[in-house]
Amino acid sequence: MRVVIAHCAVDYAGRLAAHLPPARRLLLVKADGSVLVHADGGSYKPLNWMNPPCVLREAAPTEEERAAGVETIWEVAHAKTEDRLRIQIFETERDFTADLGEEPGLVKDGVEAHLQELLARQVHRVGPNLRLIRREYQTAIGPVDLLLRDPAGGSVAVEIKRRGEIDGVEQLTRYVELLGRDPLLAPVRGVFAAQSIKPQARVLAQDRGMDCLLLDYDELRGVDDPGPRLF
Repeated sequence: MRVVIAHCAVDYAGRLAAHLPPARRLLLVKADGSVLVHADGGSYKPLNWMNPPCVLREAAPTEEERAAGVETIWEVAHAKTEDRLRIQIFETERDFTADLGEEPGLVKDGVEAHLQELLARQVHRVGPNLRLIRREYQTAIGPVDLLLRDPAGGSVAVEIKRRGEIDGVEQLTRYVELLGRDPLLAPVRGVFAAQSIKPQARVLAQDRGMDCLLLDYDELRGVDDPGPRLF
């Protein structure tokens, strides 16, 4: 990554035209080819940018630009569109390059896989006297997150989401219908479990005879224990 702090002006031309008058800014040139122009505010969002694939070329200023104090020009052209970014640099305060190495990626805390693993260890939160048959129980239309056995000999299919929406209820409906055709598993009921459940999804689930279970990630991890909330 190349990091430049410079007094600069920026002009963008493409689907629209935009101009940033001269000011002290941070310029980033990433290894993927993207170029970003940042101010000292605005959180993470750049003032202007060019997504890859693009090409950056440094050019000499015109006589008029040189007279106005411009030292060099960055011309950034997108490889697949007509978008152009032209950066006039009046003064460069810092200019250095650093190799950040390979990015391992963001590991989110509380993703569906973590919720599934935690709930599989605590199936009593789904209902009393249940036992786990299998995580990721394979069906012809995809895996059921948790398949449980109830004391009466029936089965419970649990679909786990971070955010419970209508499409998750539809997915669970298909699983319940398919599993219910297996005499070794029938009867099968569904439980829709999520950290948050939209009202429309809750209404649809209850209309189809499914329970909704709100999951508290901290509670599952044992950070606090206010008790299960099955609605």
